[in-house]
Amino acid sequence: MVARRTEGKILMNAQVRYLGDPTLHFWLTRSVARAMNLNLSEAMTQGHLTARDYAEMVTRCRKCPHVEICEAWLATPAETSGAAPDHCRNAQALNALADRMEN
Repeated sequence: MVARRTEGKILMNAQVRYLGDPTLHFWLTRSVARAMNLNLSEAMTQGHLTARDYAEMVTRCRKCPHVEICEAWLATPAETSGAAPDHCRNAQALNALADRMEN
C-alpha cells in the first residue's frame, strides 16, 4: 500500500482520510489525560510514555470523528474521572498508562 501526505491528508490507494488539526488534537489528548488526573509530561519523565507513543496518541486523536463529543465531555463540570471516555480512540492507551503510573 502506497501512502503519501498532502496538506493534512493521507492518500492511500485513492482513498482520502483527513486528519484533524494537530494543535487541537494535541490539546484534546492532554486535556482528556488531565481529566483523568494523568500528567503526560510526568509520564514521559518517569519513563512510562515514550515520545513516539505520545505522538501516536495525538495521531489517533486526529483521526477521531468524535471531536464535538470529546469537547462536550471535557466541558462538563465534574471531578476528575478515573477512566477515559468510551468514545476516545486513546481510551485503552490512557487507561493502561494510568494503571502503570499508579503502580
